[in-house]
Amino acid sequence: MSELNRGVLYGASAYLMWGLSTLYWPLLASSGALEILTHRMVWSLVAVAAVLAVRRHWRWLLGVLRSPRTLLLLTAAALVISVNWGLFILAVNSGQTSQAALGYFINPLVSVVMGVVVFAERLRPAQWCAVALGAVAVAVLTFAYGGVPWFSLGMAFSFATYGLVKRFVSLDGLESLAVETLLMFAPAAGYVAYLEATGAGTFASVSPGHTLLLIGSGVVTAVPLLCFGMANRRIPLSMIGLLQFVVPVMQFLFAWLVFHEDLPASRWAGFAVVWVALLVFAADMLRNARRPGERAEASAGPAARPAGGGHEEGHGAGGRPRALDTGSQPG
Repeated sequence: MSELNRGVLYGASAYLMWGLSTLYWPLLASSGALEILTHRMVWSLVAVAAVLAVRRHWRWLLGVLRSPRTLLLLTAAALVISVNWGLFILAVNSGQTSQAALGYFINPLVSVVMGVVVFAERLRPAQWCAVALGAVAVAVLTFAYGGVPWFSLGMAFSFATYGLVKRFVSLDGLESLAVETLLMFAPAAGYVAYLEATGAGTFASVSPGHTLLLIGSGVVTAVPLLCFGMANRRIPLSMIGLLQFVVPVMQFLFAWLVFHEDLPASRWAGFAVVWVALLVFAADMLRNARRPGERAEASAGPAARPAGGGHEEGHGAGGRPRALDTGSQPG
């Protein structure tokens, strides 16, 4: 199997697992969203540490611990991704999976806007069109939901902010997650211990299956990320950008066909505008994927790319942060 095909397989596996994880969190509905979130942080650290131990990949950690700037950035990233994870779990477990899907549909458009605001990027007309259509879609869905879709906007902006912060950190996804969960381990474990001490926790009081599902939240978080990291070294960013839409499509289908959420015509109309925006966005991305710089990189082959791939690379030439790309790691 060629490296490109192997990368597509890893990438498709990662995004399919992220999509299927939408069905995982309702299995933990007897726990509150905050308890699920803190268990996810604790067990994610355990899972990531196990992967790093098997790979004997620890030398990078010393450099991170010696860099207050990197630790500060990763602390910010940990806080923002915690918000994203929490909103996602709360949305899915409260019967609003369609809002979660909307959040990940509009996330690339929010990232593009952040690229303009923070990195002074210049958008092509098609990109402006996609962003404008995204704004129209949010307006339509605000009417359809009877209020601002806060879950969707919160997830989109928190994840885009997470991507923005990660532009300044030169770690791959697994390394970054290890530090982020390490930084959040003490408060997360403290909250879990508090719940268990007061009898409000569900770790050992519901069923052995529930306990295993809470522990498994770490695997559900770490395994797709590991596959994503292997895909990111082998396939172009444009392909990753297209693969990411697998997740919100699956989430929308789950909301409609599995959870039977209320989707009146007005919501279908709003989502239709979102899908048109993403079609414009994806078509423009494909049309411009073979720019001169990318063509040179492609001709050099995967071995010429920096370790960790373009998505998680924190800096370009001269140590300046690169602009946001469209690749994402869903909640």
